Amino acid sequence: MFLEPEKNLAQFHIDPGMKVADMGAGVGYYAFLIAELVGPSGKVYALDVVKDLLEKLKSDAVARNLNNIEVVWCDLDEINGTTLHDYTVDRVVITNTLFQMENKDNFIKEAYRILKPKGKMMLVDWSDSYAGLGPTVGEVVKPDAARVLCEHSGFVFEKEISAGDHHYGFVFKKN
Repeated sequence: MFLEPEKNLAQFHIDPGMKVADMGAGVGYYAFLIAELVGPSGKVYALDVVKDLLEKLKSDAVARNLNNIEVVWCDLDEINGTTLHDYTVDRVVITNTLFQMENKDNFIKEAYRILKPKGKMMLVDWSDSYAGLGPTVGEVVKPDAARVLCEHSGFVFEKEISAGDHHYGFVFKKN
């Protein structure tokens, strides 16, 4: 089973009015669902390094009348690379992105920086390489390594979520 955004988000507490960063938003699978969860009083920052994907996301958001999505073309694995201010968001969502980051440590630290105190981060990524699907064997960030990386950056492990047969999922909290 591959990612099921609705099921993953149902295990992560997002309320109307929240500000949420989708780090590595791609074409917006999660961003659109999050936009509906936070409603018109909330905001989604769709962050990605690939400009073409963000342009498609923005176009699709307009077509869906989702005016609470702000696309941000940025460098995700640099400190301050998102260009968001410190303590901007209530939640951070990271799905199938960690394995792609050149500087994974900075990527997680950037998530921590933009998150408000007591805010939460959901991290979902590939648990292995599957015969050409997902990352190569060398790119996979195993669950234990991901957890250590997040805790080393200041996050506190809250819970594991069911993310499908080929993925792992964690929720972390910022103190």
